[in-house]
Amino acid sequence: MKKLTLLSGLLMSSTLVHAQAPEKLSIERIFSSPALEGSAPAKLKVSPDGQRVTFIQGKVSDYERYDLWEYHVASGKTQVLFDADNLHSGKEELSDEEKARRERRREYGTGIMEYQWSSDGKALLFPLAGDAWYYPMGSDKAQQILETESFETDIKISPKNTFISFIREQNLYLKNIATGEETQITADGGDAVKNGMAEFVAQEEMSRMTGYWVAPDESKIAYIRVDESPVDIITRTEIYADNVKVVQQRYPRAGTPNVSVKLAIYDVNTKQTQWVDLGQEQDIYLARGKWLNNSKQFSFQQQSRDQKQLQLKVVDTDSNKVSVLLTENSATWINLHDDLYFLKKQDAFVWASEKDGFKHLYLMDNQGKQLAQLTSGDWVVDSVAAIDEQAGQIYFTGRKDTPVERHLYKVSLKGGDITKVSQRSGFHSIAFSKDASIYVDNFSTINTPPQVSLHKASGEHLTWLSENAIDDSHPLAAYQEQWVQPEFGTIKTQDDVTLHYRMWTPKEISGKHPAIVYVYGGPIAQVVQNRWGGNRGLLMQHWVDKGYVVFSVDNRGSNYRGKAFEDPIFERMGEIEVQDQVAGVKFLHTLPYVDKDNIGVYGHSYGGYMALMSMFKEPDHFAAGVSGAPVTDWRLYDTHYTERYMGNPTTNPEAYTRSSVFPYAENLKGDLLIYHGMADDNVLFTHSTMLYKHLQDLAIPFEVMDYPGKKHSIRGKQTGIHLYNTITNFFDRTLR
Repeated sequence: MKKLTLLSGLLMSSTLVHAQAPEKLSIERIFSSPALEGSAPAKLKVSPDGQRVTFIQGKVSDYERYDLWEYHVASGKTQVLFDADNLHSGKEELSDEEKARRERRREYGTGIMEYQWSSDGKALLFPLAGDAWYYPMGSDKAQQILETESFETDIKISPKNTFISFIREQNLYLKNIATGEETQITADGGDAVKNGMAEFVAQEEMSRMTGYWVAPDESKIAYIRVDESPVDIITRTEIYADNVKVVQQRYPRAGTPNVSVKLAIYDVNTKQTQWVDLGQEQDIYLARGKWLNNSKQFSFQQQSRDQKQLQLKVVDTDSNKVSVLLTENSATWINLHDDLYFLKKQDAFVWASEKDGFKHLYLMDNQGKQLAQLTSGDWVVDSVAAIDEQAGQIYFTGRKDTPVERHLYKVSLKGGDITKVSQRSGFHSIAFSKDASIYVDNFSTINTPPQVSLHKASGEHLTWLSENAIDDSHPLAAYQEQWVQPEFGTIKTQDDVTLHYRMWTPKEISGKHPAIVYVYGGPIAQVVQNRWGGNRGLLMQHWVDKGYVVFSVDNRGSNYRGKAFEDPIFERMGEIEVQDQVAGVKFLHTLPYVDKDNIGVYGHSYGGYMALMSMFKEPDHFAAGVSGAPVTDWRLYDTHYTERYMGNPTTNPEAYTRSSVFPYAENLKGDLLIYHGMADDNVLFTHSTMLYKHLQDLAIPFEVMDYPGKKHSIRGKQTGIHLYNTITNFFDRTLR
């Protein structure tokens, strides 16, 4: 009996110690509700009248089911405007076009995923489940303005709140809000013809999600007519758990024909359409479109097939005459941007350019003559946030202080000294009111989940919309004792180029620790940021808690360091990036607590390509690697992205062979896991199956985990749990 009492006491003592121990961050918890990052408002907008801030937010019970919320500035009250369940409670069956649009935008979830304000701030429009709701502010309820069997996409409210516009079955329509009368603008849409829609590469690679633009006075609509018939049809399979779909997809692989595009101007009153002369060369890209304030001139950005030239053109809709405002040229490529703003108080516009090697802002007159360079220096502007013509100020986000953080700045429209507006170190995403008097700041750091606050244009803090402080009630509070804050720093390459790194180190360092290098490495991207990392950042916390050193370095070719930092990858993908990643590994070798014989590499998409190239080209530096949805041969990837950096394979095939993974695969020494979505329509599953066959022919063992029915991003809560566990278990087996 005494022994039993003693045993009971020991069990109680053990239970108390266990209860007081810090909770371990599991992969299952990362994907559970409530979200560990807390309440995270998304798509924040200040109403045009400045009276409200609206946003979508996931439910506490399901962080991927979104409702529409508002914060009323005068009263300080936050409330749900529309609960998605009250408007549509059944399963949302998305059209193939909508699925593709969301995949291109990297948006995932259900409910109210997007919304728009009318220009006067008196109404809201939001799509839901293929239909649309219209809400006049102050009314009792929203009106279902679209309710059809079809799945309408790209739904917009007109500038003067007279009609909505949308795409139905590849044609462009208008619907009068007051009368309900519909007008069909185009009728030949279907099969290979798409009216008012953005083609695949426009969505995926140009970040242009629309193909039509309504004039400010609503008198005209510019739209693009896309004919996909020149594009090669590829046959691919989408493998699901219980069936296989054979898909005939028009996919413009590098070196093959693109879509044929035409630009039209439709007159809303006369219902007449005029076609714009795009010039003799038809193998072009229409990258951007925007009306001038007079509603008589429409601007469009026309890019050459090789993307070494970009022209800003304007068509006068009265004469149908096209003029060139400016032309930019590059020996490598021109990066696209959205920073074109036509001013109202003077005949001028704000334009961004990298002509001095870094993205900066310029003031141009409406004939294309430069009036002033507004920003300058060895740093880059991210984007224009607002223009206050009355005060003569332009607000923009940029990397003036450090490339690993984004801050808000302002400068006079005449140029001059730049003033930093945001104060807290970290990452600031900004949304201004129409009059540029107030703004919403969505702020985070690598250790601080998103916090949303309202500010005066001066930067003065007005109120919290979501303070999201990690107090005792916050979902992340239970993991703070074990939380590791990463170190940011720089290293030098052999040729004296500075690279930025981020590194998590276990709290308890004893002996040697294996390391995981997380890499993306491709252009238009940046890994090393002082910004909340979402679920992948939480996975890294899980890894460091298990005893791994977790490391990332941004190699040359990546973003926000200027054109000279990007250009070395031109026609040589997979070369300088791997060299710079090896420089990072050599830095790890200098750390006494890193086991240099057990360093792994992991990446997805371009990062998957980088994991393969690192394992194949530098096999002595990486003991294990995980490659997710990798590009394996750039000949299989799309025109706009690939030819931008690699040139055309029909004229430079050697560059494509040199940048493929296949010539180096025989060098593989370490353990390799490859995973891919079996319905991927971006980096086609063929990339991986070709590599599977190649490695098998070489009799080189490797591991595979493929996901039936999944697209490029491999989304889904249960799938995410499975994927993260698969990657983690692989590294546990091969590095520990």
